[in-house]
Amino acid sequence: LPALEVDYGLNLFRMGIPAHPGEVFRCDVPTLSTRLFFVVNDLYYPNKKPIELPEGVVFGSLNEQLKAHPECLERYYNALCSQSQDAMAALNTAMVQDGFVLYIPAGVQVEQPLQLVQMFQGDIDIMATRRLLVVLEEGASAQLIVCDHAMSTAKYFSNQVSEIFLGKGARLEYYEMEMTHDKVTRVSNTYISQAADSDLLMNNIGLENGLTRNNVELIFQEAGAKADLSGLSLLSRQQQSDNHVVVNHKAGGCNSNQTFKYVMDGAARGVFGGKVLVQPGAQQTVALQSNANLCTSKEARMHAMPQLEIYADDVTCSHGSATGQIDENALFYMRQRGLSEEEARMFLKFAFAGDIVERISLKPLQARVRMLIGKRFRGELSKCAECNICP
Repeated sequence: LPALEVDYGLNLFRMGIPAHPGEVFRCDVPTLSTRLFFVVNDLYYPNKKPIELPEGVVFGSLNEQLKAHPECLERYYNALCSQSQDAMAALNTAMVQDGFVLYIPAGVQVEQPLQLVQMFQGDIDIMATRRLLVVLEEGASAQLIVCDHAMSTAKYFSNQVSEIFLGKGARLEYYEMEMTHDKVTRVSNTYISQAADSDLLMNNIGLENGLTRNNVELIFQEAGAKADLSGLSLLSRQQQSDNHVVVNHKAGGCNSNQTFKYVMDGAARGVFGGKVLVQPGAQQTVALQSNANLCTSKEARMHAMPQLEIYADDVTCSHGSATGQIDENALFYMRQRGLSEEEARMFLKFAFAGDIVERISLKPLQARVRMLIGKRFRGELSKCAECNICP
């Protein structure tokens, strides 16, 4: 990985920096009220304002909460990551010093959306080792938005591991948004375990990035669980985004749906590797997988590898991938309605991305993402749009 050739600074001694993330960052979704949490580089920074959540909910610094609540957190931390063979995940475990934890006890419904803002800040090249632990016990529910931002134009490397556990009947809406710049490399490994009748909605939106690789490994431990995984990557210049998803249907009677789309301009590169594994005995599995890609320049390239591996016979499974360019007939039709070629192309790209955005159930967030996508296609989104220090 060329990005690892950079001589990054590492905060081995957990030295704090004079950061006030609550003053730097402001949520720009006017009608979306969230509970805000902050990670600067790889250290958790408490919000100055008290955060009130239902009784029993544990949140905040992973390092501190593991010490304060070992009885409910120790059995989850590293339980999934330790089974992985990924080298970057192993490096994360070896070097991690802090992170963010969210633990919701059985039966607790967190009504207000939670938002974790992860910021890179510093004038030197930095590698951050980030860790997330999200646990929803039986019947719990929550909505979590994780945003990645960069406050300056230094070279940054994010090595992140997320472990997500959904108990029986738990429901989680999990949104990831990346809005950084061309000098940021992000390697993210997300491990998910779902118990019976749990429900996961996961949506990853990449608006601006340098080099991004998202690995997702999901396992259905018990029957009746559902997972809807989707993603949208908007790429230009020399940007690259890789999404690798493995859904392991260990238990029968579970439903999974993968839908990933890429819009690529310039010399951008996209990679999608999606695998569905249906284990022996996992009957009545429903597993759908779709990948669609739009190359708007001659230099853009897409590499797609959809896969099915099935060891049961009473299943409904499908997979497919398509890569193409803007339809000239559609372009001609729109230009006949008085649009310029640039406007017509923008509208067609916007329509192509629309079904991924519609999967966002939080309507204010959905509207905000639509606006940011429009700005991205018009070339107006080059820096973090969620902070007030960028010009």
